[in-house]
Amino acid sequence: MRFRDLILHEDDRVVVINKPAGIASLSDREDGENLLFLARKYDPALKLCHRLDKYTTGVLLFAKTPEVYRAIAIAFEEREVHKHYLAVIEGIATFEEEVVDLPIEIAGKGKARIANGGGKPSLTVFSTAEMFRDYTLLNCHPMTGRMHQIRVHLSAIGLPIVGDGAYGGKDVFLSEIKRNFRPNRKEMESPIHDQYLLHARGIMLVLPGDEEESTFIAPLPKKFEAALRILRKYNPAD
Repeated sequence: MRFRDLILHEDDRVVVINKPAGIASLSDREDGENLLFLARKYDPALKLCHRLDKYTTGVLLFAKTPEVYRAIAIAFEEREVHKHYLAVIEGIATFEEEVVDLPIEIAGKGKARIANGGGKPSLTVFSTAEMFRDYTLLNCHPMTGRMHQIRVHLSAIGLPIVGDGAYGGKDVFLSEIKRNFRPNRKEMESPIHDQYLLHARGIMLVLPGDEEESTFIAPLPKKFEAALRILRKYNPAD
């Protein structure tokens, strides 16, 4: 994997990439390669401004100088960075700026959960983007930046993300949604997606030195797009 092939935008302050699935933002004990390591091979001065989960795809931001890094860190702390994710969830949800305000705590190695007393305040706003018969595509706007926040919040309200087994999500198979489809009995059927369906679609912020907000958009992975096409064709809303 070449870091330069992931770049969506670069100027004298930041590098913005479209993160692929399956690689950690920072050091991962299970895999020596991570995006910060690749970024510093490209430019040793780069600093990671935020993180995405290993199997979450989409917009990831790096700063080129300590001054830019500090300014962006303050913007994140003061909730002046607006993040937009897309998620496909199990079930039907007709949301219009639905607020989920549930505290989150770490629940052990690599997992988080809703806190029953204590935890950190965590707030996410959800809106319906597209409905299918048995699934929904949601716009997700996390107002705080807790570990696995969107995944935990959706699981907590009974709408887990497709493919997110860690938080109760199930895979979607063509045999389940396409009438008269018969999978090859000699081979195990693969799901219509290759990871859980959560994508960091966009990030909006005012960069140091600017007066107006910049918006960076990451195209959906091909497999995510393909899953949506399959749902539109074989699981359309009634």
